[in-house]
Amino acid sequence: MASFPPVLIMVVAAVLVALSPLSIVRKAIAVVAPLLVLAQLIWGLEAGDSVTLTWLALELEPLRADKLSIVFGYVFAIAAALGGIYAWHLEDRYQQAAALGYAGTSIGVVFAGDLLTLVLFWELMALTSAYLVWAGGYPGSRAAGTRYLFVHMVGGSTLLAGVLWHLGTGGSLDFSLFEGSVAGWLVLGGFAINAAIVPLHAWLTDAYPEAGVTGSVFLSAFTTKTAVYVLARGFAGWEILIFLGVIMALYGVVFAVLENDIRRLLAYHIISQVGYMVAGVGIGTEIAINGAVSHAFAHVIYKGLLFMGAGAAVYATGRRTLTALGGISDRMRLVVVLYMVGAFAISAFPLFSGFVSKSLVVYAAEKEHIYWAVALLYLASVGTFLHTGLKLPYFTWFGPRRDDIHVGPVPRGMIVAMVLAAALCIGIGVYPTALYDQLPYLNTYEPYYADHVVRTLQMLGFTAVGFWLLRGKLGGEATITIDTDWVYRKAGPLARVLIQTPLEAVFTFFERLVGALTRRASALAVAPATGWARLLLLSAYARERGPDDALAFLGRPPVGIALAAVLLTFVVVVLAAQALGE
Repeated sequence: MASFPPVLIMVVAAVLVALSPLSIVRKAIAVVAPLLVLAQLIWGLEAGDSVTLTWLALELEPLRADKLSIVFGYVFAIAAALGGIYAWHLEDRYQQAAALGYAGTSIGVVFAGDLLTLVLFWELMALTSAYLVWAGGYPGSRAAGTRYLFVHMVGGSTLLAGVLWHLGTGGSLDFSLFEGSVAGWLVLGGFAINAAIVPLHAWLTDAYPEAGVTGSVFLSAFTTKTAVYVLARGFAGWEILIFLGVIMALYGVVFAVLENDIRRLLAYHIISQVGYMVAGVGIGTEIAINGAVSHAFAHVIYKGLLFMGAGAAVYATGRRTLTALGGISDRMRLVVVLYMVGAFAISAFPLFSGFVSKSLVVYAAEKEHIYWAVALLYLASVGTFLHTGLKLPYFTWFGPRRDDIHVGPVPRGMIVAMVLAAALCIGIGVYPTALYDQLPYLNTYEPYYADHVVRTLQMLGFTAVGFWLLRGKLGGEATITIDTDWVYRKAGPLARVLIQTPLEAVFTFFERLVGALTRRASALAVAPATGWARLLLLSAYARERGPDDALAFLGRPPVGIALAAVLLTFVVVVLAAQALGE
């Protein structure tokens, strides 16, 4: 099974899902395909395996396996399988296919050994994920999806520019550590957009809440974590990432204070948690890279669980804001319990996955004596528990019972996926060695030492007390948060007037001109006399009625003329090729 890239399994599965008329077959494929990839990674792929091919004299490497890529492959396959189970009730074949394609192209990124293969899967990842936003079904879904795609196309173009600059200055196609050159900074810019590094982050909180409840689970897993992977491979030790990562960790929790939409609140905490990973990559030591990778692994699972719980509330009630929810915990008990497992994990409670992954990043900062980062990352952790672990569940499910909220049944697949994700969050927390053994470097860190456990429990305990005392002032407000996406939202109409409309006019003019000239050339080639007569008639018609009516007057040439023009062109090309060959 190691003789081909794992992405092929997912691509074939996506095509089959798109074509299959049977709902049960589509659902089964959506779960089985990621499990096949996981099986290939466990039993059929080893560090050092590689597949190369030659294309246009370029040596490409669509598969390069090492411990860094394999551990990301593991968690992406697990996330895709859990997402397929969670979306079992979904009947939209194209959304199912897009989800598989999105997961597959993300896996393609982490196993890409060369920069051109990386760019290819990077762009396909943007397209497939944008469809999940468009398919959300909310009034703002299509506009948010378009903005999402626009931002990622800008990021992809920046990445491609950096790759071409790198190659043009004698760089290798091999995807490895970049130096501080112009090309390196351009590539970093492309990666930074997908990592949601502040201030290039607002696409995430703009788009993720507008996807469907199943689509947002997939979105929470892949884009930002593929960015963490490429940063770890290409930019480990770049100190600027320490500062950017800490800013992200704090920025996300501060903006979560302002949020009313429950999935947008969770989206801000994606930015915060990815900040820990980015900071770990910036520190760049073996311990720090292990911390960034382990936290990415844990984050994919627990953040997926959090989006599953919030999505279940949205699905069952049709409501998505803190001000519109509350008082329904007795009707969604199992969902609340499972959500809280994810909340404890992201808040780094002992015996949950975040405790053994997040602390590894902080420990790496302590080892390098970056104490300002240690203090600020601890502060961000307090904010995470305050909003994701306390504010969101309290105002979503608890409070006085509200009989005005209808709570429908939650599909069984949603519950099953949440149970499995919760089991993984607890399993990693209880037995961290299972995760640590998969990390890129040998790990000797032991998270369960007395000082660490006591300090963490004290911090979380004081946070809980503070929330309870101030809970009356921490509820959601029906407001819209202004973030950096305001810039391109406001710039859109101006860009349309100054750039898009004039360009469209130019392209339309030349398109019509070329079409008219082609039709005239075809007519003249078949019947010169008649053609010249029509050309003179057209000239007179244009002077009298204008060029637009004249072009309309031409109409479409007869099929015979078009075929004759095609055949004539073919003959000319063949004769020219023969002449050049001689």
